[in-house]
Amino acid sequence: MRRVVVTGMGVVSPVGTGVDRFWERITEGANGIRRITRFDAADLACQVAGEVPDVSEDPYGFDVDAVMDPKEQRRTDRFIHLAMAATGEALQDAGWAPQTDSEKERTGIIIGTGVGGFPAMTAGTRLVDEKGPRRASPFLVPSFLANLAAGQISIRFGLKGPLGAPVTACAASLQAIGDAARLIRAGEADVMVTGGSEACLDRVSYAGFCAAKAMSSKRNEAPDGASRPFDQDRDGFVMGEGAGTLILEEYDHARARGATILAELTGYGTSADAYHVTASSPDGEGGLRAMKQALKSAGLAASEIGYVNAHSTSTPVGDAAEIAALTTLFEGRGKDLAVSSSKSMFGHLLGAAGAVEAVACIQALRTGHLPPSRNLTSPDEAIAGFELVPDTAIKRDVSHILTNGFGFGGVNASAVFSRI
Repeated sequence: MRRVVVTGMGVVSPVGTGVDRFWERITEGANGIRRITRFDAADLACQVAGEVPDVSEDPYGFDVDAVMDPKEQRRTDRFIHLAMAATGEALQDAGWAPQTDSEKERTGIIIGTGVGGFPAMTAGTRLVDEKGPRRASPFLVPSFLANLAAGQISIRFGLKGPLGAPVTACAASLQAIGDAARLIRAGEADVMVTGGSEACLDRVSYAGFCAAKAMSSKRNEAPDGASRPFDQDRDGFVMGEGAGTLILEEYDHARARGATILAELTGYGTSADAYHVTASSPDGEGGLRAMKQALKSAGLAASEIGYVNAHSTSTPVGDAAEIAALTTLFEGRGKDLAVSSSKSMFGHLLGAAGAVEAVACIQALRTGHLPPSRNLTSPDEAIAGFELVPDTAIKRDVSHILTNGFGFGGVNASAVFSRI
């Protein structure tokens, strides 16, 4: 079996753009959630979001002009802009710029998303309704298609290997990473550009999630306390936007070119609940199977996992199901197992969540610091036995980390990253 390693990373997030700034703020337990500025949210139940700040607001914010020229920006939706930025950083970090036809054909792209260009879809609908179909741009459809983040990356960097785009709700980017690893293990590629991107902050998406009573509505006046995974006072998720890209590479290929190996992707598992459209089974059985499969493919026992970066989004039902699965899998572990949720700091990035959180996991392996959970003032008693890492990172060297991504439709994905 060909080994799969990580040789590069890139990230755009509500707490900062670039891996170094992202990690600095994550370990501090920083807050990336604020009142919505993108649209009028006064009549919505949830009025807060994890917005990626512009470079004009934050020197470590997102500078779209550094990524795409104005014409490209107009022809593509924001999720493509974010993906392009994260990928550019990851490829530079990996030192991978394929030149020969063979190198290009052996480098693939799989970038997942939950929705794709949702704001472009809603804006296009309004335009056609108000001004007629003749006003629609010929670039409208390519601007929002879910596979066009991967497609635009392929075109920009001349990558000609396998190309894909899982659209599996909030498990999309973790499934993208798993799919990419399988292609390398199968010998169909030597390098894979993989991860996810999401920019779904829009009145329509908020209206839909609020109608489903899935979003936090109690802390519109105190946004920094709205996302509170595993806390007894959680009342729903906070939506965020962002992108994360990993460069996965076959181990011998990376060694031969002298690449710096950041971590190894040792295990991956995916499953379906076959239970409900939006809710997980209360016992977390589907997620538990994905975690067990990831451990089996890694050749590890549950006792060897030192930290879990949980999917936990801050919804009462979803958190309870993951707690049940973790309690079953790690029965008896207690405080020697650390568990936290990065979503407490920047919200739920939907299809991009798994990739951005994978960056946090890899940085934890490299630095020996485990990222915290914010707003954990009254932990759910069912999970309080684990080390929950409140407020700021803790120093703890671990060799293996498990990360989860679960989504609507009952899709589950889990991955294990290991120190190398």
